Amino acid sequence: MGARASLFLWPAVLALGASLSASAPAFARLRAPAWLGQRGYEYTRDLVALGPRPPGSAAHRRMETFILDRLRRDGAEIESDRFTAATPRGPLPEHNIIAKFGPKAGGIWIVASHYDTKFLPRFVGADDGGSSTGLLLALADVLKEQPPQSPIWLVFLDGEEAVNKEWTDTDSRYGSRHLAQKFAAEGLVPRIRGLILLDMIGNKGVQLERDTNSTPWLQDFVASAARRLGYSASVFQISGAIDDDHQAFLQVGIPSVDLIDLTYKYWHTPQDTMDKLSPRSFQIVGAVTLETLALLEAQG
Repeated sequence: MGARASLFLWPAVLALGASLSASAPAFARLRAPAWLGQRGYEYTRDLVALGPRPPGSAAHRRMETFILDRLRRDGAEIESDRFTAATPRGPLPEHNIIAKFGPKAGGIWIVASHYDTKFLPRFVGADDGGSSTGLLLALADVLKEQPPQSPIWLVFLDGEEAVNKEWTDTDSRYGSRHLAQKFAAEGLVPRIRGLILLDMIGNKGVQLERDTNSTPWLQDFVASAARRLGYSASVFQISGAIDDDHQAFLQVGIPSVDLIDLTYKYWHTPQDTMDKLSPRSFQIVGAVTLETLALLEAQG
């Protein structure tokens, strides 16, 4: 994750429409298995063991192979979006990975994460880059066991981090900016019903923040999902404007919500390591994500 946002307290009681909680969701009966959080944690541990993983590095290439092998095992239809980004370090190879589950026809729901780490010495990005990628791989395992009735695409975005130390509009979000424009050029935007972005979700005592740049009605579904599961204390208790990959998709007209915890004090430091993470946090965010998808589909 790049730019940090200012935060302020959000009221603990959220005003949500009764229609969001009236009946159980019907979307393929998506449910978070008990193993989801531990599986996501273990995948993250495997990624972190590769070391720093910035674009263009050997560790990044090993990570791509790791991700693709597991997605193939889960039976995903895989689309590769490879391109070369013009960066302050010169041209860098980038690779967005799209894993498609469910039928080919119909409106598409996307769950996304960036999987690169920042160009910093000794930075292995356990939470920032690692945790959301590990959870996305665990969600792929769920979708293998619970095939969805509508298309769900898991998108692994490259090049989210700034190449230089400071985040700017032009030095950041290389993968999401490229993919959003690709979706627009291919006429896919009207088919994409919404995007849930995961970023920095694995730290102990996770607190997902209400991002004032995200689509409000999608946030309402997330809040309702958290309430139904008993996880409201971990969701939207603080708020602020967040600059992240979801903005590229918002700019082309795709409703998007960012699920992120920016209270993490080890952000962009060599101390962003596995001992700061908790399988319970993975379980909470994974379960809320699946329940959100179920609620969204139930609304038609």
